[in-house]
Amino acid sequence: MNRFAMLIAATAIASAAVPASAAQVSATTSVNVVKPVSLTKLQDLDLGTLTFSSFTGTRTIVLSRAGVVTCATDIVCSGVTKAARFSVQGTNRLVVLLTISGGTLSNGVDSIPFTPDGPSSVTLTNTGAPGNDFNVGGSISVAPTLVGGTYSGTINVTAEYQ
Repeated sequence: MNRFAMLIAATAIASAAVPASAAQVSATTSVNVVKPVSLTKLQDLDLGTLTFSSFTGTRTIVLSRAGVVTCATDIVCSGVTKAARFSVQGTNRLVVLLTISGGTLSNGVDSIPFTPDGPSSVTLTNTGAPGNDFNVGGSISVAPTLVGGTYSGTINVTAEYQ
């Protein structure tokens, strides 16, 4: 075998013996687990007792989110008042959008317009229990022709992640 052929053969053997270079890279793997939103009613809303004899126009009674009633002129507000209270639970640091609706309070025949007042969102400060509590107040418009009796209605609250 000539020298040139031997040199080519030796180079081929040496090349075959050198392993191919390998490359490796890593990627971080993560997942964000979001607990479902849950909503619980803790307390009903109570506007107390309204007493009036006569007036003209309509009067507005407001119950703050703190449960404090502001009574209109010509009407005496009494009794224990309280705002509705709810608890929302889910995943820490997520924002929960709240939709709060009311409508009317009724005694079965007559009705009183009711407008709820509550927060539009809550930022969760923990995951799961105990959750974040929020209050809902509201206002009613009272007409002088309103018939006496017990009036009731509902507050509907919907909670969903932003």
